[in-house]
Amino acid sequence: MNFENILVEYDGRLATVIINRPKKLNALNKATIRELSKAFKALEKDKNIRAIILTGSGEKAFVAGADISEFANYSVKQGKELASKGQQNLFNLLENLSTPVIAAINGFALGGGLELAMACHFRLASDNAKMGLPEVSLGVIPGYGGTQRLPQLIGKGRAMELIMTAAMITAEKALSYGLVNYVVPQQELLSLSRKIAGKITNNSPVAISYAIKAVNKGFKSNAKGFETEINAFGSCFGTADFKEGTTAFLEKRKADFPGT
Repeated sequence: MNFENILVEYDGRLATVIINRPKKLNALNKATIRELSKAFKALEKDKNIRAIILTGSGEKAFVAGADISEFANYSVKQGKELASKGQQNLFNLLENLSTPVIAAINGFALGGGLELAMACHFRLASDNAKMGLPEVSLGVIPGYGGTQRLPQLIGKGRAMELIMTAAMITAEKALSYGLVNYVVPQQELLSLSRKIAGKITNNSPVAISYAIKAVNKGFKSNAKGFETEINAFGSCFGTADFKEGTTAFLEKRKADFPGT
């Protein structure tokens, strides 16, 4: 598979998917989401692949967020479509993939980047990693499942605080919250990820696929939460706060939200 924004490497039964936009801190744009979707679908069909590691290129970022310049001028309708298509084509696909996916968070995982990591089956982080959902500082909310998956992983109260303050947390804090399973020096991140993946590949892929389905089912008592997020995310695109937040970001200045 040949891609412009990602790399796919193979090592026996293990595949590693690398988001390769280092000059943009691996920010997610629509093209990268399409490529990731295509890659994961192909890897799931490849019966030789028993586990997948997802990481970012370089030493600074896993994914530093979404590419804001791509959607800063979207309408409410376009905002809803952005969230809906992204969730369907990548984030929900990833969460429900029958092949286990390990997120190796090698730096910043913010906004859509953290949402991408949370859609993976579990997460490891390097000790320099920083995580957060800063969307409200732009006048919008997380739109790729963040309002649903973060409370499931760390609890409602902590999730509310992180989302409302737009704060970043350290890898150690993420470990204490249960957001990641391990924190290691960056040079050890991929080796530990491969070691864990190796243990997975020794087990029944059929049983693992059923286990993924069963565990995920237990967290879907309120399936309309994602629909509510999509509608609210899209509605943000019709507010003056969103216009001010994205404009301030692109102009590299502090936002002054009018509250409308």
